[in-house]
Formats: sequence, structure tokens, C-alpha cells
Amino acid sequence: MTSAEDPIASGSSSREIAREAAGPAEGDLERSIAAQVRAYRQAAGLSVAEMADRVGISKAMLSKIENAQTSCSLTTLARLAAGLEVPVTALFRGVDAEREAVFVPAGHGARIVRRGSKQGHLYELLGGLRGPHKRMEAVLVTLTEASEVFPLFQHPGTEILYMLEGEMVYGHGEARYTMRPGDALQFDGEGPHGPEELLELPAKFLAVTAYDGTSGHG
Repeated sequence: MTSAEDPIASGSSSREIAREAAGPAEGDLERSIAAQVRAYRQAAGLSVAEMADRVGISKAMLSKIENAQTSCSLTTLARLAAGLEVPVTALFRGVDAEREAVFVPAGHGARIVRRGSKQGHLYELLGGLRGPHKRMEAVLVTLTEASEVFPLFQHPGTEILYMLEGEMVYGHGEARYTMRPGDALQFDGEGPHGPEELLELPAKFLAVTAYDGTSGHG
């Protein structure tokens, strides 16, 4: 359950292990192209000779490409992609395999303060990823005997809830959903939403919100 406010860390940040994408090492590009060309060729049931003939290069050149012994020109890459009937970008798949990741051990998510905190709602940030076109945030929400229902929230993006423990009635727009462990609810965050009735406590659910590149909490 996300609010229209940015979270404020109320303690030390969560234990996060994040890797930034590193530039490809020497030879990585050639090895990636080699593996992709070979895999696509074999999937198409073509021999090296048949593929070379289709693309318009020599069998020796294709063999060198598939063994990462040469660098392809852009023209050759375009021919290979056309011959394999795949986008050129498919031949680079795996070059920058190291992407950002966030790992949060159980019980180590950062406690954050949001509008529902005063009503006894406990929010534990399980990490967020930012990219040039999107942002995703995961929060573990816990409601206990000390919790009260709260006015509905609205925010940009798409949200999905996954019920882990307890039972509650969750509202979105005019609809009401009784959620029990294992239930999931996905909805447009612009519609008013939030817990409306706490049926079995403690209630615990995972809330994941995906924003586009221009959206945020406010």
C-alpha cells in the first residue's frame, strides 16, 4: 500500500547488495555474438555452410564468428540477423548480463514512515530499482491489533498486492476484495485504494508498485 508521499527512512537503511552494470570486458562482445549466432543457427536447423550461403559470407568467416575469432562489421551483423530472422539486438544478448539487483535479508528491510504509520501500519522497504524508463518499489506491510483502517491512497503507477498472513477487506475504487493468504490483487494506483476492514490480525501483505519514468509518489 503506497501513499502519495515519498518514504522517509526512520532508521538505518536496509542491507542492500547492488551491482551496477559494468562495461563489457575485452572479447565479451565477440563471445556473446558467437554464442547467439550458433544457438539461433542450430535452432533453425541450418548447417554452417547453409547459414553462410544464406547470409552471403564464406563458411570460414561464419566459423570464425561462431568461435569468437573475429569481430563482425555492422553490415555482417545486419546480414546475420536477417538470415536468422531475429532483431540485431538479439545477437548482443548477454553482453551486459550484470544488472542492478537489491538483496534484503529477512527482517532487515528499512522501516519507513508513510501516512498510514500514525494508524499503526508498519512499512518495511524491501528495495527499489530505478531505470531510465521505469521504477519499481517493494514494501512489506504489517497490520496488527494496534492498526486502524486509513483513508484510501492514490498514486501514479500500477500496484500488485500479495497476501501473506491474516485477512482483510481491501478497497479499490468502488470494488471491495476480501484478501486471504495467497490472494493477489493488481490495480491502477490512480484509483483510491487501501485496507477498509481488518478481519484477522496480524495481517501482512507484500505491495509492489511499478512507476514509469516520469511518475513518482507525488
